Amino acid sequence: MSDLSKIYKERFEQTGLARRDRVWKILCRNFFDHKIPDNATVLDLACGYGEFINNVKAAKKLAVDFNPDAPKYLNKDISFWHSLATDLSVVGNEVADVVFTSNFLEHLRDKKECDTVLAAVHNVLKPGGRFIIMGPNIRYAYKEYWDFYDHYLPLSHLSLAEGLRIAGFRIEENIPRFLPYTMNNSAPTADFLVKAYLATPMAWRFMGKQFLVTAAK
Repeated sequence: MSDLSKIYKERFEQTGLARRDRVWKILCRNFFDHKIPDNATVLDLACGYGEFINNVKAAKKLAVDFNPDAPKYLNKDISFWHSLATDLSVVGNEVADVVFTSNFLEHLRDKKECDTVLAAVHNVLKPGGRFIIMGPNIRYAYKEYWDFYDHYLPLSHLSLAEGLRIAGFRIEENIPRFLPYTMNNSAPTADFLVKAYLATPMAWRFMGKQFLVTAAK
């Protein structure tokens, strides 16, 4: 088993795969689906076990991850590539309307590698396409951020936005505090609570420790 497979297995099984899938169903139906056109081709970058791409509404679904176990968890309508995020040429140029990634950029080794990923995403997006990024905001998760063994690159909503602009993107939306930091705890995730949280942006300001940045090509 690769190191990446071990990390995924250890971390996600602690949370509970069924629990994660249930939460992401609500996140997609009540939030992310409204950001994606009905006819869109969506690429999930570093798709993990497919919690987002399995549940999001899209005309065509694509996924990339370097974990060889990932395709076991993806729905049959998803095209998958076992590839690093630094080179998306296997997917093609200007093929996606939306690229989404969640809790991935912090695993990159440094800003140089992040620049390479941003350039790869820019290439795979169609003109006018959007890059939606969610991840831990070092401003608000500066303590617990380092509790994960494979975290290397600390980013805030501001530093990420600057990096995106340098890479040729235009920032459309920048939410400093969106979701809580992690599901690897005993915090309640009942369906009605997740729906209520999404419907109450005021609560994000107190509980949110992850940014949500949307940038356009």
